[in-house]
Amino acid sequence: MNFDIKPLTPADQPFLWEKLYQAIYIPEGQPPYDRNILHIPELRIYAEHWGKPDDIGFIALADEKPAGAVWLRMLTGEPRGFGYVDDTTPELSIALLPEYRGKGFGSQLMTHLFECVKSRYGAICLSVSMNNPAMRLYQRMGFEVVSESDDSYTMVKRLDKER
Repeated sequence: MNFDIKPLTPADQPFLWEKLYQAIYIPEGQPPYDRNILHIPELRIYAEHWGKPDDIGFIALADEKPAGAVWLRMLTGEPRGFGYVDDTTPELSIALLPEYRGKGFGSQLMTHLFECVKSRYGAICLSVSMNNPAMRLYQRMGFEVVSESDDSYTMVKRLDKER
């Protein structure tokens, strides 16, 4: 399936909030979280005030309609991101509409992002729930587990290997 990629801009803020909500892993059989979950400081930092100098992201467009997004933020200070590694490693978030999952969109979006930032950052980090099927995608894309908490992994992809 073909799609176009465009930069994520401050005008895309409503779509980014929707993607952040969809990026929250919900275990099978559990009801979706109330959308108010996006107001907690540890989550809203991933989307709030998009367009800061270190913000980099892209939207996948299928038939000219947004299908998903991938974005990086430098999450320093308090609160830190769930996948925080250090103050020089941005954290990746990605979400696709359900009908576009498992069709290569995520891989292509991440590959595009990696190409755009590999000369800027030595690594990218993320947090993923241990039971999230996306874990396999992240491993295929070169992310490695560097730590774990009760129910999630922090993963890092070294970009400086690709320079």
